[in-house]
Amino acid sequence: MTKLADLRKSYMKGSLSEEDVQANPIDQFNIWFDQARHAELPEPNAMTVASVDANGKPSARVVLIKEVTQAGFVFFTNYESRKGQALTANPHAALLFFWPELERQVRVEGSVEKLSDQESDDYFHSRPLDSRIGAWASPQSRIIKGRTELVTKAAEYALKFALNPPRPPHWGGFRVKPEALEFWQGRPSRLHDRIQYIKDNDAWKIQRLAP
Repeated sequence: MTKLADLRKSYMKGSLSEEDVQANPIDQFNIWFDQARHAELPEPNAMTVASVDANGKPSARVVLIKEVTQAGFVFFTNYESRKGQALTANPHAALLFFWPELERQVRVEGSVEKLSDQESDDYFHSRPLDSRIGAWASPQSRIIKGRTELVTKAAEYALKFALNPPRPPHWGGFRVKPEALEFWQGRPSRLHDRIQYIKDNDAWKIQRLAP
């Protein structure tokens, strides 16, 4: 059996230079994201969200990105969940997109804000009906007795709301407003390309980092 310490691969699929990238990191992200989508990668919109709670304890989990604009990166969750409470108490987050098939990563760091009620309403009502019911049925991150409890609650809310469940008051969106982004392209001999963008007032400073 191969030892864990011996697991390694050589990255050969691309390169990245300061001359290659866009002046704006969101534009650069959109290029890479479109390439990930066109490569038909499994869930290219999956990202790790890392947060730190009021006691300084970090946690991370995978969620799906739902919108990317110049204003930031948007995802939705239960505000009473562990990540929701952490992001409310300490409104800063780090995001990580990993596309191993393209030998690429994108890291994002920034401050966090809640979306407006209207923005959260608009997205909530675009979701499939079972997902809207699920937002009511699941007390996310809390201990429950078993799956039967979830199924029972889902049935109760489905009966109560029929085809028109409103958005739960504890459910909505967060926007991560980027202050730093890093684009990582794997290269041979572990001499990877790392291009970093740092927010400097209203401009972006582009720097190369050592791998």
